[in-house]
Amino acid sequence: MWIDTHCHLDAAEFDADRDALREAARAAGVTHCVIPAVHAAHWTQVAQLAEQHGDAYALGIHPLYVPQAQETDVQALDRALTERRDDPRLVAVGEIGLDFFVPELCTPSMRERQWWFYTAQLKLAQKQGLPVILHVRRSADLLLKGLRQCPVVSGIAHAFNGSHQQAQAFVDMGFVLGFGGTLTYERSLQLRRLACELPLSALVLETDAPDIPPQWLYQTAEQRALGAKQGRNSPAELPRIAQVLASLRGLPLTDLAATSTANACRVLPQLAALYHHAP
Repeated sequence: MWIDTHCHLDAAEFDADRDALREAARAAGVTHCVIPAVHAAHWTQVAQLAEQHGDAYALGIHPLYVPQAQETDVQALDRALTERRDDPRLVAVGEIGLDFFVPELCTPSMRERQWWFYTAQLKLAQKQGLPVILHVRRSADLLLKGLRQCPVVSGIAHAFNGSHQQAQAFVDMGFVLGFGGTLTYERSLQLRRLACELPLSALVLETDAPDIPPQWLYQTAEQRALGAKQGRNSPAELPRIAQVLASLRGLPLTDLAATSTANACRVLPQLAALYHHAP
């Protein structure tokens, strides 16, 4: 059985067949998904989807949505986390973090704004005693700085693609690192090396569906120009992604399933309760 620790089941790409897609993932062995919110307008929906499908969710403001977010949204997040404190499906504050890949987010003013929202949400996670799910894109060092200033109980560095030293710093703070579709590309040499060098206790699996399609779903720009459609990632792809990692590490797939599930439950304690009480 598998846990997809990062799946945007609320995304518009799933509007036409969301329920069928989730059932297909369950049939493939994905018993639980963690659905992180990206902005305030989706908080209610992710909670409802988690309830409907027996999944878990996180509430937060994604760095890509910081430009249109209001500072009052942080106050609203505080209220939402407090109101839902007893909801067993609320497992983290997320998706939060910093993004220094998108050019529009890299201006001095926008970097400062991202930092304000990131640290404000860390404080809420600390206040509520919740883990965090971090968006890490060319921002690992500054994210670590924020965690040193405002430690939280644990969390996941989602779609990690940094150095071994940065990875170890997250692990030392009680985090695990999320690996997904990017790992399936043969050209991802550094990431594959990292996924093999780190202790197995540091890894969890994710899809980031509908984003980050694995290699077998990816279409190049040239192929898309000729009419090919980009494959849509889904949580049903997780077992095949896991098989790539298991092969790279020379592990039985059952061992990877058991360990990655245990890791997810360790850093997201509320998820552990859901998993172990699932039918």
